[in-house]
Amino acid sequence: MDPVRHRRLTLLLASPRVAPGLLSADAWGALRAASRVVAADPADPHPAAVAASGIDVVPVGPAPGATGTPAELARRLLDLVDEHGSVLWIGSADGDPGLPEALAVSLPEDDPPALELLVGSWDVPGSRLLDAVAVMDRLRSPGGCPWDARQTHASLTPYLVEETFEAVEALDRLDEEGADRGHAQEELGDVLLQVLFHARVAAEHAQEPFDVDDVAAGLVEKLVHRHPHVFAPGAEEVLDAEQVESRWEQLKAREKGEREHVLDGIPTGMPELARAAKVASRLRRAGQAPWLRAWTAARLEQRDPGALLLDVVLGLHDVDVDAAAALRRTLTDLGAETPARPDRG
Repeated sequence: MDPVRHRRLTLLLASPRVAPGLLSADAWGALRAASRVVAADPADPHPAAVAASGIDVVPVGPAPGATGTPAELARRLLDLVDEHGSVLWIGSADGDPGLPEALAVSLPEDDPPALELLVGSWDVPGSRLLDAVAVMDRLRSPGGCPWDARQTHASLTPYLVEETFEAVEALDRLDEEGADRGHAQEELGDVLLQVLFHARVAAEHAQEPFDVDDVAAGLVEKLVHRHPHVFAPGAEEVLDAEQVESRWEQLKAREKGEREHVLDGIPTGMPELARAAKVASRLRRAGQAPWLRAWTAARLEQRDPGALLLDVVLGLHDVDVDAAAALRRTLTDLGAETPARPDRG
């Protein structure tokens, strides 16, 4: 190859979230065609996989006395192009921030080499979850964060409750025009953190460990099993939303086994309005809605203040209104419309 006539610098970008060496055909073709393949650290996963295929990968670090800035790396790569003609740089896991811009500035005006940006692999949907798992593992591992390392399921539970309520507040009006979607995204991330944190703590249990993969596997199994109209082989059954919900409850009951009581499984720690709505829903599906109405009426005659609230929840439930959500909205409106300095006159 004539290094003067065929000068080319290729920047190969590969996702650090896919298996090392899982590259496109174009990427492998460029690797084999290059006169020199270089990387910051040949021991990194992708360069190591390329080297394992029989292609030499040469380390390119800062020049003596250099500090390793993007501009210095750009000049180093261009020098290699002048020396070898065709050079391919395997991008680092951090994406080499600043390098493309530094190369654009450093390219000579006269007879510049060809500069190619080649994407060898792409992130798949959900791949950033791998980053979140890795960060959580780093925080919890030796040499990580001492606060994270000492947490237990019990110590973390209040944060899960708090973050859940904050997420509910952010999501309540997300469907409205002008909603703060960035805030909702942040709050969902905080809830996800709690899931990752608890899974990481659970992985350390001596007798019965489970990790985030076990959590995800259980979720996938549940969703597939409870959606046979979607996932069953040859599924062609057409159901409306109400039929899907009914099927879900039937499959759930079959999984859980026979309940000793119709209200078994409803957490007593649920917020009271949400718990009342869940009780109403469970009794309605069990065909006991008339009994519940009669029971509530009898308690009203006894001047039971709790029955007053339950009666309101039942009335809203009958017209498919979530009592807790309705009250949250009203209180939010109240807070927004309350004067900063109420008139005391």
